[in-house]
Amino acid sequence: MTQTGDVEFDSESRDRIRRLFETGIALSAELSLDALLRRVVETAVELTGATYGALGVIDRLGTGLEQFITIGVDDRTKSAIGDLPHGRGILGVLIRDRDPLRLHDLGADARSVGFPPGHPPMRSFLGVPIALRGNAYGNLYLTEKANGDFTDDDQELVRLLAAQAAAAIENARLYESARQWSRQLELLNEVSEALATETDLSKLLDLAALRLRELLDARIVLIELPTADGLGLEVRSASGENASALIGLRLDRAHSKAGKTLERQRPERIDALIDDPEVDQTAPRLVDATAALYVPLTVRSRAVGVIAVYDKQGSDHRFSDTDMRVASAFANRAAIAIELSELVGREAVRALIEGQETERKRVARELHDETGQALTSILLGLKGLEKQVGEEPIAQIRELVSNALDDVRRLAAELRPSVLDDFGLAPALDRLAATVAERSGMEIHVNVRDVDDISPDYATALYRIVQESLTNIVKHAGARTVSLVVAGGERAVRVVVEDDGTGFDPASVRDGALGLLGMRERVLLLGGRFEVQSSTGAGTSVVVELPLLANA
Repeated sequence: MTQTGDVEFDSESRDRIRRLFETGIALSAELSLDALLRRVVETAVELTGATYGALGVIDRLGTGLEQFITIGVDDRTKSAIGDLPHGRGILGVLIRDRDPLRLHDLGADARSVGFPPGHPPMRSFLGVPIALRGNAYGNLYLTEKANGDFTDDDQELVRLLAAQAAAAIENARLYESARQWSRQLELLNEVSEALATETDLSKLLDLAALRLRELLDARIVLIELPTADGLGLEVRSASGENASALIGLRLDRAHSKAGKTLERQRPERIDALIDDPEVDQTAPRLVDATAALYVPLTVRSRAVGVIAVYDKQGSDHRFSDTDMRVASAFANRAAIAIELSELVGREAVRALIEGQETERKRVARELHDETGQALTSILLGLKGLEKQVGEEPIAQIRELVSNALDDVRRLAAELRPSVLDDFGLAPALDRLAATVAERSGMEIHVNVRDVDDISPDYATALYRIVQESLTNIVKHAGARTVSLVVAGGERAVRVVVEDDGTGFDPASVRDGALGLLGMRERVLLLGGRFEVQSSTGAGTSVVVELPLLANA
């Protein structure tokens, strides 16, 4: 026996202390978390002479076990036992109390819930929490000491081992997080390059949803953008199993978690969706989700949308802090790409509209000034020919020329109505409706309000949309009555054109038929919403909502 000061150590104690010291050094160098946890259990069993050892890793909520590593139980016995413990009974006591626990007979304790069939007999028990600076990582469980009950020395050695293990576990987790974060940064950079080269908004959103789902190993990713009226959010892209069925789903901005995320402009992680009173259960119920991340798409303090990520793959659907950081970093990059795409799209539309209108003005001017004047000159010249060829032949020619002159004036007005430039949108739509009604015999009711402040570009776009709608009705609907309502608001302008014509089945009509494709493309390029409601024999309604981006 060796004596040091007032403390005496026998050879067995010296061996155990040396083993504990060596293990501490080895643990500090171990960066693989799984290997580290197993080594801790093996050392605890060796130091105490226990027959069985286990290490339970506590879940993030601190109420149960998410991982359970065992020593001494063979595979056949594990198979017979079945599911691993979740942290009830004596194991739950350690999770709640976080104090060492030593028992003479595990099964005799009143807090024990017993063993499942096939479980080996266990009597003596020692449990020690693994914690550091108030953070509980797990618990060490030892049973069936070879020569009796566990002692005070056993408990002290395992306590010291647990303290070393806690520090090593924290280091290993930090290392794994750093390595994972580094890899995810590489992937983020790759994704950023891909996003930067895609200017088509629809393709961009689909790419963003797919890549984020891969980065987070999530089941479902939805990208939701504000609706034209600003009151809701619409699912514009979705990635995951059966997620495409959610595209077009509209959520109430004021009564949904996505809407709150947009308003607060900060991400949020939810471990249990059912317990959050702010969560609109529509989308989670449709995808059968239990956990989620909600991350705003923010550019220069302006939220342009929300990413909703549902359920981590695997048995535990909850997301981690690292997942939150990755999603936030991804959202920052995606938001910039979305803004760039929208900017390019708006500029392209503006350039296209300006080019079209410039050309329309030129042609209209030429028709009015040149062709119209030429036809007027012909009419005047016909008076001098009446005496030479007779009044009747000249009357026929005069009628043909007059009709041609009327057609030229009508075509010039359709190409670019002067009333739109001189008096604004409301008078232009009144004149358009009156002209169409006179030519077609339809009764057209017009209600235009609150559009005086709309920019010239948007006034032109709205005029063209209504013009094309009325043209479609004249050509295809066979309607007697048409209702035209145009209403402006603070954030959007809404157009509704309804007729009592023959209607049609939208599902059976090709996208380019009935003149709908041109309107749809114009509306979508302006960031608006285009909807056609119709059924055979019940008439048709065309609804358009355009955000007033030009005034923003």
